[in-house]
Amino acid sequence: MDPSASATTVAVIIAALVVRSAVLEMRQSGSARREWAWVTDKGAWTGGSLTALVVGGLSWARFGPSAVAWGLLAGLLVALVLGRHSSAG
Repeated sequence: MDPSASATTVAVIIAALVVRSAVLEMRQSGSARREWAWVTDKGAWTGGSLTALVVGGLSWARFGPSAVAWGLLAGLLVALVLGRHSSAG
């Protein structure tokens, strides 16, 4: 796996999430604050960190250090989902 291609792909995915959030904010004021509420949610951080460590560790063992970026992305997405779930209820 090419390290630069892997990191670039992950960066593009994260950039797409940020752009999506910005477009939603332009359409509906206050939506970005709700979208990024997971940043202050300890439960979301815990779940995302645990996921990033497990997936990153498994990726490192199987594919080498270039795949750790995918573990970080997985942790980010889990934190995002957990933050939405906790703010919805």
